[in-house]
Amino acid sequence: MARHDLAQGELSEHVATAVAALKDGYVIVVPLEHSYALMTDAFMHDAVRAMHVLRGDALGVAAQVVIANQGAIDGIARSISAEGRTLMQNFWPGLLSLNLRPQAGLNWDLGDGNTLDLISVRVPNSRFILEVLKKSGPAVIASAAPVGDNPINDSAKISYLDSDVAAIFAAGTLPQGGVSTVIDLTGIRARIVREGVVSLSEITALVPDISHQ
Repeated sequence: MARHDLAQGELSEHVATAVAALKDGYVIVVPLEHSYALMTDAFMHDAVRAMHVLRGDALGVAAQVVIANQGAIDGIARSISAEGRTLMQNFWPGLLSLNLRPQAGLNWDLGDGNTLDLISVRVPNSRFILEVLKKSGPAVIASAAPVGDNPINDSAKISYLDSDVAAIFAAGTLPQGGVSTVIDLTGIRARIVREGVVSLSEITALVPDISHQ
């Protein structure tokens, strides 16, 4: 396992290293907006399972999908409402997660054995991750902290064995911040599942009839 300081060297070289690891079926550690996350190729079944095992996830837990831009959503989601596209246009990249129905026939297993018929997806606000995703395609992420532990925002506190992850891409200590806002778009009416960094008032300004009970 190698540690790569994103503040040193060329971004393109770090991106190439990360993409190669993902395409070879490995798990890597990357910095999100406010915490470090495990990341692997969404279509590598064994790698996704390995990521869940590293965290200690229970069986049936589905990992979150991350994509490079709004345009990539149509390849993985069956349908997106006008309200959903408005939210994407205004809050992606950023801390807004959307629950959607996946395209039928996708050759992936996010951890639920494809039983949930549900994906949670977002575009993270991280230049490094976005550059990786442009070349790798959809990936899955999960907190680098074991289940039940607080998120890790200091790269010095990441301690995985060489056999666990292929690389750690470090950005030092990440700024403190809140969680993503989660909106469910699988029903007839959009519904706020969890209010986070993107506030209720910001959402209702764009989607006035959204449910937030």
